[in-house]
Amino acid sequence: MHQTPVVIAGGGIGGLSLALTLHQIGVPCQVLESAREMRPLGVGINLQPNAVRELFDLGITEEDLSSVGLPVREWALVGLNGKEVYAEPRGTFAGYKWPQFAVHRGALHMLLYRKVLERLGPEAVQLGTKVLGYEDGANVLTERDSVRKTLPAGLLIGADGIHSKIRAQMHPDQPPIHWGGAVMWRGTVRSKAWRTGASFIGLGTDRTRMVLYPISEPDEDGNSLINWIAEVTRDSSGGWPEDSWFRAVEIAEFAHHFDAFRYDWLDVPEMLSRADCAYENPMIDRDPVGTWVDGQVALLGDAAHAMYPTGSNGASQAIIDGRILAQKMLEHGVTPDALSAYDAQLCGPVSELVLRNRGAGPFGLLNLLQERCGNEFDDIDAVIPAVERAAFMAKYKSAAGFAMDALNSAPATVPAGARVSG
Repeated sequence: MHQTPVVIAGGGIGGLSLALTLHQIGVPCQVLESAREMRPLGVGINLQPNAVRELFDLGITEEDLSSVGLPVREWALVGLNGKEVYAEPRGTFAGYKWPQFAVHRGALHMLLYRKVLERLGPEAVQLGTKVLGYEDGANVLTERDSVRKTLPAGLLIGADGIHSKIRAQMHPDQPPIHWGGAVMWRGTVRSKAWRTGASFIGLGTDRTRMVLYPISEPDEDGNSLINWIAEVTRDSSGGWPEDSWFRAVEIAEFAHHFDAFRYDWLDVPEMLSRADCAYENPMIDRDPVGTWVDGQVALLGDAAHAMYPTGSNGASQAIIDGRILAQKMLEHGVTPDALSAYDAQLCGPVSELVLRNRGAGPFGLLNLLQERCGNEFDDIDAVIPAVERAAFMAKYKSAAGFAMDALNSAPATVPAGARVSG
């Protein structure tokens, strides 16, 4: 059997963006995806400017991204009383060279899938193929239609998500999935957007909060598709009580937690009553591991660093992972040395980011507000001075890799026209 230089286990956002990147630098690859059909799953996610930069360099245009979302103008935190705690412009509105995009996750996924098929060909993604593990270097153990086969490969990249089989084999003693007590309900609703019309809004307390942002431009009636996340933190000592990590639920199961979220600019109970769907899942991640690499095998995306979505950088980091991996292949070839260099650059810092997000990430300002005043305030500056709020956010952005000055001045991760020799 012909040996494929790189096999990618998993056809999600990380796996597909890696496939596009490898194609860009002249490295053949094969994506193996367990789903029998690609479908636009999920609701809203944010792409930070560092990830949008990489997509632009991949030939994913602003027009492409605008077809699945819109540029974010503002990031804002609001207390339980409806008053502003912190706000700042985002993306190009803040001075970045690249926008921040709020997009429909499923629509972005399908956009990347179409691009892979157009550029790499219809056989580039093999659907209905489970990756069970690896042996003898990077040879891939697969199962399709109950038939198990071994696919020879030069390198194997495990982009197979938080339940990764590749990670489980690489780290057989890893702890179980970590749940810290936060439960999220997600959905969408048609509504007029608030504040700037393209604002990401975090509202509430450290225990009960909403996240709201539009993922489409307004229609003829002035209504956008709004992504909402309702979140409650409860006792997690008994572990996650449900059989499933993700399930559709009725709004009435959780809406009562937000009965008090009524303001002159937003009525959350009324908004939830009009929502077109609701999905429940716990806020989960995995404890960091010491390495993402085992010889000819490497982890990428959620398989490497599943993290709480509090910083809106899970998908962004998955995209960046693939770009850094390609950068190392340009330096070291399609070799285990490239994987080792990738691991050396990213594993430690991104593991720190996982733990930082577990500690509430940028929403930590709401925790601080609760500690200092129980979320009751008239003048936020008297509770958390403006300079302290700005320093808190700057520290987070630096840790997450999208501090503006550093990003704007950084050279391209993958230089235009660069190809792996040989």
